[in-house]
Amino acid sequence: MTHSKDEECIFCKLAGGDIPTNAIYEDEDFKVIMDAAPASKGHCIILPKTHAANIFELPEEYLEKIMIVAKKCAKVLMETLHCDGINILQNNGEAAGQTVFHLHVHLIPRYKGDTVNIKWTPTEPEDTAALAEIIRNGFSD
Repeated sequence: MTHSKDEECIFCKLAGGDIPTNAIYEDEDFKVIMDAAPASKGHCIILPKTHAANIFELPEEYLEKIMIVAKKCAKVLMETLHCDGINILQNNGEAAGQTVFHLHVHLIPRYKGDTVNIKWTPTEPEDTAALAEIIRNGFSD
């Protein structure tokens, strides 16, 4: 598969091997590296070798494959690190916590009693039936 690159993108440089990494897995389309600022022991990120700022720009054939890579790597992390769980996390847009605009998927091993905070306080739901109707109508465009 042809891989597009953004010459200024740090994740393109990491995925392409221009900058050394502590990679744990690599195939034709992805490189999985240790996160430079980990949330927990073993925190990794999956980097597509093609540049896409977010999920909306990533070609669909990569979307299928990235979750297979996530499952494969998460299984090895669970087995080798003996963690109690794992978060598979992907952010789109600054408001969602995205800080590097090259799509990537976080694999965050979780341990009982860890201080990783990926939780939210539930809010009072709006009229979910009306909201569902608005969203459903969005699929017809």
